[in-house]
Amino acid sequence: MADRSQWDTVAAVLADAGCSLVTGLPSDEPGLLDAAGRRPGLTALPVRDQRVAACAAIGHATASGRPAVVAVDSGPSFSNALTGLLEASSLCCPVVVVTTRIPVAGLGRGGFQQLDQATMAGPLVKWSVLVESAEQLRWALRRAVHLSVNGTPGVVLVEIAAEVLAGDPVDPAPTGEPVARVRSVADDASLERAAALLASASAPVVVAGGGAKAAGAQLRALAERLGAPVFTTASGRGVIDEEHPLAHGLVGLYAGPAALRILDAADVVLLVGSRLEETARTGWTGLDDKRFIQVDCESAVFSTVVEPAVPLLGDAALTLGRLGELAAAAGPVAPPCWAGPAEPALPWSDGPWSGEPWSDGSRSDGSRSDGSRSDGSRSDGPQQLTARHAFGALTQVFGRDLTLVQENGLHDIWGYQYPVLTVSDRTTLVVPGEQTMVGFGLGAALGAAVARPQRPTVLVCGDGAFEMSLAALPTIAENGYGLTVLVFDNRGFGWPRYLRDLDGAPTDVTRFPAPSHAAATVAALGGWTARPTTPAELVGALEEARRHNAEGRMALLTIGVDDGDVPTSVRRVFGSVVGAVVSTASGSPERP
Repeated sequence: MADRSQWDTVAAVLADAGCSLVTGLPSDEPGLLDAAGRRPGLTALPVRDQRVAACAAIGHATASGRPAVVAVDSGPSFSNALTGLLEASSLCCPVVVVTTRIPVAGLGRGGFQQLDQATMAGPLVKWSVLVESAEQLRWALRRAVHLSVNGTPGVVLVEIAAEVLAGDPVDPAPTGEPVARVRSVADDASLERAAALLASASAPVVVAGGGAKAAGAQLRALAERLGAPVFTTASGRGVIDEEHPLAHGLVGLYAGPAALRILDAADVVLLVGSRLEETARTGWTGLDDKRFIQVDCESAVFSTVVEPAVPLLGDAALTLGRLGELAAAAGPVAPPCWAGPAEPALPWSDGPWSGEPWSDGSRSDGSRSDGSRSDGSRSDGPQQLTARHAFGALTQVFGRDLTLVQENGLHDIWGYQYPVLTVSDRTTLVVPGEQTMVGFGLGAALGAAVARPQRPTVLVCGDGAFEMSLAALPTIAENGYGLTVLVFDNRGFGWPRYLRDLDGAPTDVTRFPAPSHAAATVAALGGWTARPTTPAELVGALEEARRHNAEGRMALLTIGVDDGDVPTSVRRVFGSVVGAVVSTASGSPERP
């Protein structure tokens, strides 16, 4: 075999363009993973499953801010990655997929693993290209990286014909410069209209999505000047420290009654870097009665859900910075209608957080602080360890300077409930998008840990999601990526069971009759496991987990949870199952 192959050219171009991770499964012959391992500036991450590779690319790109590469081959290798690529597309995550095309002699003639990859991936990708000559390689790869990071970031596909790979390597002629992010600012006329609209608003609010992440300083300064409450989508969390007086948690499905009152009362909404997808607007009434100023780098986003009164096409940081200058030049801003002179930041608050959600004193299972339940029954037994305890202990032990990866299951959704969990503008947060792929978390945590190994990485997920992603565990163990996984165990798939319970439908197929083998798998790979049952045990277990992480060992903490422990905002949207509490603390599901 020659010392250098066409794959070395591909690796060189990708590294030169600004990519730092290549992940996937080894191919039959030495390929891109092998070349990436030889290339300075690239990390080669072989995994056991292409779904894991796609999720690892999401985690790495989110944590590093750089595009990640998924290396696959035509056929099942490609199709197996599609679920993760669907999530990457939903998240607008910069991912470059590099795959092969079978030899031309096999096209249309039953060629081994022939697949129309471009058609199959068409709805998920921003652009796809087939490279049929070596002279196209550098152009196609650099353009792919350019499109992955510019405009709305996303997934791009590069197919390389087998004949190109079999040819003599070409000189990639590196420039030494990564692909530039193209940044522009909205035009002055539109910015002036936006500044005037904000100046006239009596109840302005700011809603920030994932596209606002790089504009935290500018967004915070403008919100402070306006006295405007700041809300985020799930992917926008971290744009502002959630302990800031103006921070009021998440919108839509994750918003509590106090947040919804502010959002419903708003007359002007400054929407930054969000398509305002369904989850973000769930429960938010009167959208058509509000005037939106929408900031986005992609014109196609405008009028997708709302027609903005003022669309601002441009980079979020540059555009908000300029909007802030115009707002300052306009003079003092009248305080919002909900801001009193004594406490301008907090009059809409329902009071201090006491471990009980929102304003009615009700716990998520329907019980109240006096021991009664909203259905009239009593709840006087000992307090069971809950998801809320878990997030509190997590913050206590790991602080807020960490990489936190979340799934979106029935119990881990508590982590999206402000202020059950508050994140800072230093927290690296990796969450699924609108597709909410089950099993997303472990692969994403792997990629994030590779990107930022100096930070603690913690994954929070349900037992079903964790067992679906066990293929990532060997890669985590053999590379010494010490991370902590906190699993909420209700012995099955909680979301389907909850929705079936609401409809009075059978739930048998949502339960796991067999005992979980996840802890045994982690232990077999040299990891540490625990099953705490009290708040004190949980804190101690997390502290022990952190010590194991520092030595390069993963830690698995499993917490038994009740099906009745459902966040208030979820019950508000979907409803409550009166009297339905399924205890799994002892490992035995029961129905009253």
